[in-house]
Amino acid sequence: MRILLVEDDQGLAEALQQSLEREGFVIDHLSRGKLALTALAVPSHDMVILDLGLPDIDGLTVLKEIRAKKNDLPVIILTARDSIDSKVQGLDYGADDYLAKPFDMQELLARLRVIERRLGTASSSMITIDRVSLDTKAHKVFLLPCASTDALNNEQSNTKEEEQAASEVHFSKKEFMVLKALMENAGRIQSREQIESKLYHWGEEVLSNAVEVHIHKLRKSLPSKFIQNVRGVGYIINQPQN
Repeated sequence: MRILLVEDDQGLAEALQQSLEREGFVIDHLSRGKLALTALAVPSHDMVILDLGLPDIDGLTVLKEIRAKKNDLPVIILTARDSIDSKVQGLDYGADDYLAKPFDMQELLARLRVIERRLGTASSSMITIDRVSLDTKAHKVFLLPCASTDALNNEQSNTKEEEQAASEVHFSKKEFMVLKALMENAGRIQSREQIESKLYHWGEEVLSNAVEVHIHKLRKSLPSKFIQNVRGVGYIINQPQN
């Protein structure tokens, strides 16, 4: 996901940005509420992490204006205001989640993954399509073995042994992020621009053929036709038919 982080504590913002980008998120940071509202006028983010104690306008005002514009962008409030009344007020104003400082990074990551699943087509942190299994929590990709005719006809086939036979496939961080974006949105065409938005934050140089290069490298290690090109539109991984 591409996340807009609205936080005026520079040290915390830098630490959050580094931690979240290590986990495969793309983070754009702003320290003012009015700048955040300007940035959100252009739909380029998947979510907002919002502090309440901003120096120009209160974070709740930012949240109210987001919702007043009928913008259903997920918002997680991350604030030092830890009273029950503050939490109730934030949620009543339209926040999707509320996390008080100090917080545990693992808890924040877990809450982000919940929203990721809600926005995409995946129902858990382990996404398996065809023979490809992607673990969004552990950042690993596995290629499952081809099912033999004997195994398909044998109801007592050893599932545990088959799982152990799965081989891990190693990709670069950006390649993993491309595959994750496609698998989380299985059945939906993703344009090059949509994929790029999940790879690069503001100011980061983007090569014109970056997505094509990542797709080419992914295809070398994945099953044939797993990632399909929709000419002139983008790329898609099809959902298996039940």
